[in-house]
Amino acid sequence: MPLTDLTLEECLAYRPELPIATDFDAFWSRTLATTAVTTVGTTPALRPVANGLTLIDTYDVTVAGFDGQPVRGWLRIPSNATGPLGCVVEFLGYGRGRGLPHENLLYPAAGYAHFLMDTRGQGWSAAPGVTADTAPDQSGSVPGFLTLGVCSPETHYYRRLFTDAVRWTEAARLLPMVDPHRVVVTGFSQGGGIALAVAGLVPGLAGVMPDVPFLCNIRRGAQIAQEPPYTEIAQYLALHRDRIDQVFTTLSYFDAAHFAARADAPALFSIALMDSICPPSTCFTAYHRYAADKAVEVYAFNGHEGGGRVHEQVQLAFVHDRIS
Repeated sequence: MPLTDLTLEECLAYRPELPIATDFDAFWSRTLATTAVTTVGTTPALRPVANGLTLIDTYDVTVAGFDGQPVRGWLRIPSNATGPLGCVVEFLGYGRGRGLPHENLLYPAAGYAHFLMDTRGQGWSAAPGVTADTAPDQSGSVPGFLTLGVCSPETHYYRRLFTDAVRWTEAARLLPMVDPHRVVVTGFSQGGGIALAVAGLVPGLAGVMPDVPFLCNIRRGAQIAQEPPYTEIAQYLALHRDRIDQVFTTLSYFDAAHFAARADAPALFSIALMDSICPPSTCFTAYHRYAADKAVEVYAFNGHEGGGRVHEQVQLAFVHDRIS
């Protein structure tokens, strides 16, 4: 597999100026303030779910997200856990849903609460007797989610999704089994971009772990990525040749690199140099702009799988240092 982008030395030196709307902060303050009327302080609804396991308990969770709309997911905790736990909040990759109650056991097996958010309109779950997945969203003009409502930041899909993620993270702090001061957010690919957005919008997190993050330096991703999802933007603009400036102005409100510049929690990034989905220069853009303490693991001969299980060991050490 060849390099898909810049060399490591070039990535370390790559620090582009990204255009940002003058009302970026005001836009997000207004968005969160508007939805706060129906969501802030709302206790998450928990229902125990049979998972076939003896050492880990799973709960079906509903949280009020954007505009009070129900956002669903799983809470997993060690059985018979006592005292408030450190919590890992996780966001999912593109096209993935929350799956089944017995999946994703790494963090509860390590003794933490694991609070996994379903992604509106993406993926699936198939647990008998479990509430439906997070509601689907509106349709776009090309397959996928990047162009949903892309003519305005007010209508764009990721405005709703990032707000869901903020409310989900705030809900984690309200759980009786969670220590609100010991919350780490994480995610792979799209989930990594969401984690960076949350880091820029929710102060006082214990840590952030963006894993080969998507949605960073979005215009460059649309120009050089060889595989979806960034190619959705190129496909859209190939049809709508007169909307280039409008589209990238909208997407600038959702570029994870801008949120990274506003984060205050320590971060652990992973970046893969042969990644054809999230080109490494885009991920390094967010890393270089990250405002708080940070570290990065670089996987020189890996694609979008990044460090895989090897990187999980590094993440467990990071989590242990911050919320154990």
